[in-house]
Amino acid sequence: MNNSNKYTIYIPIFIATIFALGVLLGYKINVINQPSTKTKTGKNKINRLLDLINKEYVDEVNTDSIVDLTVNGILEKLDPHSVYIPKESLAQVNESMEGNFVGIGVNFYMYKDTLTVIKPVVNGPSERAGIKSGDRILFANKQQLFNKKIKNEKLFQILKGEVGTKVNLVIYRKAENKKFTVSVTRDLIPINSIDVATMLNAKKGYIKVNRFAETTYKEFHQALVKLKKQGMNEVIVDLRGNGGGYLEMAVAMADEFLKKGELIVKTKNKGGVIENSYATEKGVFESGKVAILIDESSASASEIFAGAIQDNDRGLIYGRRSFGKGLVQKEMKLDDGSAVRLTVARYFTPSGRSIQKPFLDKGNNYFNDFEKRFTSGELYKADSIKVADSLKFKTKKGRIVYGGGGIIPDIFVPLEDFHSEEGINVLLQSELLNYYVFEKLDENRAFFNGLNQASLKKELFGKAKYFNQFKQYMISNGLLISLVNQREKVLTYLYAEFSRQLFNDTSYYKITLPKDKMIKKVLEKEI
Repeated sequence: MNNSNKYTIYIPIFIATIFALGVLLGYKINVINQPSTKTKTGKNKINRLLDLINKEYVDEVNTDSIVDLTVNGILEKLDPHSVYIPKESLAQVNESMEGNFVGIGVNFYMYKDTLTVIKPVVNGPSERAGIKSGDRILFANKQQLFNKKIKNEKLFQILKGEVGTKVNLVIYRKAENKKFTVSVTRDLIPINSIDVATMLNAKKGYIKVNRFAETTYKEFHQALVKLKKQGMNEVIVDLRGNGGGYLEMAVAMADEFLKKGELIVKTKNKGGVIENSYATEKGVFESGKVAILIDESSASASEIFAGAIQDNDRGLIYGRRSFGKGLVQKEMKLDDGSAVRLTVARYFTPSGRSIQKPFLDKGNNYFNDFEKRFTSGELYKADSIKVADSLKFKTKKGRIVYGGGGIIPDIFVPLEDFHSEEGINVLLQSELLNYYVFEKLDENRAFFNGLNQASLKKELFGKAKYFNQFKQYMISNGLLISLVNQREKVLTYLYAEFSRQLFNDTSYYKITLPKDKMIKKVLEKEI
């Protein structure tokens, strides 16, 4: 809630605060089940006041919307990670962390206001029903999906449902110029935590982890075992952009690398109770070399994992200083179907570090301090990272590490040094490259489907038209960045995205990882 909201609706907020406190206190009473006399008196006062407001207040009060605003306002006074999740948002938030949802299994985007399939999920309901890349979904159970400017949230409601239920779709297949109806049976669709697990060479494996959800450890363990069977004795775990998730998953992942009895993380709650998590004997990669990749968006569980590896001198951390979140949240459901994620403890790395950065400013500046790091030069030079000598700690072997705001890497890897190279990062974040590739495939899907990996590369790199067309595509979509001397890199990413949409995700990484600055640094260092 911004400052203007706080002051322009002062009286309704006061009323809502009383109401919201009633909701929260009521919840507390339900959980503890042994309310004190003082709590009961407070609740009675609140209930009487609410009753009076409902009966006598001069205007109608929309209590639901006001309570949401007020609960957010209360939690904002605590810390940046104690948050309120409204009922309508909770299901989507939980899906991401549960690792699956129920649906028809398609990756799509609204192309010219028509729901268009980029790619069906492999072995998912839509692929089993015969839906292909490029298909337009016109109707779902007779509900029109084109020319309606339907928001994604509404589309999800239409296409999701219970396991085993059917949805009848009307499909237009442009490649064959035909329209047909197909029935798709909804099923569980995985939301994978592991983007890719592949070998970079004969002995080095690479695993990209995008979140720490309920299925993350299981996926990670399977990836480790698979790559070990392929000869891996050195592993790179990529946590760049990983905002975290469940602490337990980070602990379980770290356990794969640490020997029995080594400390992984410790937490301390309000009462001063300390809980230590130690490695067990069941790790499957306790002796091979380890490299961890982090950046300014690696947070929470990512930092727990990286801190455990660093403090136990189990491997090296590459990249840039991580986000800096050292607080633990517990989710508590409220009676109306909403939930509160409340900070209940702090965590500390094995050396005793708290890596929580200051949060005097709990607003946008806290979550988006990229600009501050950019201005200070921290993203380009390791010696621009400000550390406090008072927050100096030692790893198991006596190396100096620092607390007070993120994990500082052992080996610093800066952002791209030149403006045109920075433009590549902006380009990749914009998703324009993905859409351009889809539209090129859509123009002549039969031609591109006839290409293999080698002939695709020859087609893209051998003809000037793709790079030139893509530059014009960027301009027409309002992305004005310099690509001076970046032809080779742009074509590489185009080649990778064509490969992903035509073949699979692994092919994308096989093409891009050799060009990755951090990967190059790891390979140079010989972890």
